[in-house]
Amino acid sequence: MSEDKDTVLAAGVELGGTKCVCLLASGPDGIAEEVRLPTRGAGETLAAIREVLARWRAERGFRGLGIASFGPLELDPASADFGRVTATPKPGWRGADLLSIAAGLDCPVSIDTDVNGAALAEGRWGAAQGLRSYAYVTVGTGIGVGSVVDGRTVRGLGHSEAGHLRVSRRPGDDWPGVCPYHGDCVEGLASGPAIAARAGRPGEQTPPDHPAWETAVGALSDMLHNLVLTTCPERILIGGGVADGQPWLFPRLRRGLIDSLGGYATADRIAADVEAFVQPPALGGRAGPLGAIALALDAPER
Repeated sequence: MSEDKDTVLAAGVELGGTKCVCLLASGPDGIAEEVRLPTRGAGETLAAIREVLARWRAERGFRGLGIASFGPLELDPASADFGRVTATPKPGWRGADLLSIAAGLDCPVSIDTDVNGAALAEGRWGAAQGLRSYAYVTVGTGIGVGSVVDGRTVRGLGHSEAGHLRVSRRPGDDWPGVCPYHGDCVEGLASGPAIAARAGRPGEQTPPDHPAWETAVGALSDMLHNLVLTTCPERILIGGGVADGQPWLFPRLRRGLIDSLGGYATADRIAADVEAFVQPPALGGRAGPLGAIALALDAPER
């Protein structure tokens, strides 16, 4: 008898910059256990995760393992570095072998970026159900974009890093941005650290009319414009710590997107129901850990 992937348990690991969430679940309504661990050095952190997974495997069993991690990652199975962290600014993690946590588990394994995993979770259980192409944007310490096109996350020479797109600057705004790689890319202008650096205080303490927010809204609107014209999403979900705390942000981003498109291509269709086109995710902060479960449930049998 074949397994029902909506009821069997799977193991998921969401690796974040400050914490890791290990989840044993069949979905959002079937969580058996959750373990949270601090993200320290790569060796210490991965060893702690291995202990959790080994215990679950022995005590409960699970059909597969999903790994949803901060990146960048090497996701080409033909590469000798498949499953490793690549050019991350996070100290001590470049070259870390994430697949090492699956050693001895003898189960299917799937790996992707944390934001791609969150996108897949929203497509399976959340606000993108029934859609084939959509995007999930997280605005927080960094800016990540998970793009799903025809049911699959975008993959090629690497994985999508749309949070580092270069965008136009507003007249008279020459603030250099905070991205260590690009300065004034979207992440460099609109992430939590960017807003805090420019405003001198966290985003949640910064009034909506502050120039830091004007710059952030402009950069994010330009990024949405680029997503519409490149990956053709049917919907864009925007979450993350920065977006979650600012209810006024969505109306401004919707207006910014419509103004930026200027009536071109699918702009009229988007404008007809822009509240549905640009909306918050349904799974909230659970999207990341559940993304790892979604990856596990879809991991191919070996």
